[in-house]
Amino acid sequence: MNVDTESIKHLPEQQQEWPGRTDDLQPVPDHGETSYTGRGRLEGKRALVTGGDSGIGRATAIAFAKEGADVAIAYLPQEQDDAEETRRHIEAAGRRAVLVPCDQRTDEANAELARTVVEQLGGVDVLVNNSGFQMAQESLADIDDAQLRQTFETNIFAMFNLTRALLPHLGEGASIINCSSIQAFDPSETLLDYASTKAAINNFTVNLAAQLGERGIRVNAVAPGPIWTPLQPATKPSVKDFGMDAPLGRPGQPIEVATAFVYLASDEASYVSGTVLGVTGGKPVF
Repeated sequence: MNVDTESIKHLPEQQQEWPGRTDDLQPVPDHGETSYTGRGRLEGKRALVTGGDSGIGRATAIAFAKEGADVAIAYLPQEQDDAEETRRHIEAAGRRAVLVPCDQRTDEANAELARTVVEQLGGVDVLVNNSGFQMAQESLADIDDAQLRQTFETNIFAMFNLTRALLPHLGEGASIINCSSIQAFDPSETLLDYASTKAAINNFTVNLAAQLGERGIRVNAVAPGPIWTPLQPATKPSVKDFGMDAPLGRPGQPIEVATAFVYLASDEASYVSGTVLGVTGGKPVF
């Protein structure tokens, strides 16, 4: 895999309005459009990736398609342009793409998302709970009720509700992969609410893996470190030094995280469940 790691070592100052757009990032992230080559590890599987329009979600959707999976993506309606770009790359890999715009913050939205994807793909073998909301604040007093609700409804309630809605459609060999974060292990003071949800995701992952093991369904999580996605300039006042404190001395590209999702979704990880896999540039996850 020939990943562009040089251009993100010196990020220019930039700022976007939440939720951010991929095309406005400088430099544009590497989602594996040309750098990733599939090896048929997900041939015939059907996957749903939430937050699949950009960032880690887009890279995961592209990698899944290149590995042989049909892919549905969920995303906010205002991110339609980014979603269409993801569709283009899924279809370029010769796989089917299903686009479902929705705001996952209600039980009803997740139930409808599950119904639509099962109907369009004929079932689901891999669920990636990747959608998330993050907004930095200097203190607890700055986190108002609206932000607190949005953070937990997006990062926690959506994961619970969508997973519950899809459980009747998941059979033996299915895989659920949640998106955690280095913030669950080494939280930043300015991300109090966000980091709390990521710690909860780790516990959800371990507990659900124990519940579903007897059904042959694996549950894991990926914990990214600093990754160059639209989430960063949309939520941080400065990105010039973003990721430079990682032992590898740079932020990661989205495709470098997507490879972990590919592994956990594949039969190569048939005995891996209840695990949180760190992709952090050397930052410890323990």
